[in-house]
Amino acid sequence: MSFFKVSGLKHLSALAVAGVLAATTVGVPDAMADVGAWRKAMVKHIIDKHIYPRSAIQQEVEGTAKVRLTIDRSGAIVNYEIVEPTGQAILDETIPQMMDRMNPVPPPPDDVPDGNLTFVLPLSWRLQ
Repeated sequence: MSFFKVSGLKHLSALAVAGVLAATTVGVPDAMADVGAWRKAMVKHIIDKHIYPRSAIQQEVEGTAKVRLTIDRSGAIVNYEIVEPTGQAILDETIPQMMDRMNPVPPPPDDVPDGNLTFVLPLSWRLQ
């Protein structure tokens, strides 16, 4: 299976990712610049590591999945679980490779509570 690296907001719902990351800082004032910078770094990292299988593009396969992701303080992905698959095998089989490519993610700042290092990450594959 060949993969096509996709970078660009049209293939990954960056706003949805940012919303999930915002939820990881419940109780933390948005004014904290390091948390905001981490959110931006996470969105950029996920977009940069997102892949769209070439065969899925050729077949015009689209989908959305949700992955529960747990990271440690260094940014290493210590666990992930596909909580909502796309229903498209060609895309669902790509998720483990994406998690490997994304690992590690930017480390969270100290302002992010340990209890918020697990979050659900939406992943989207969309052709436009």
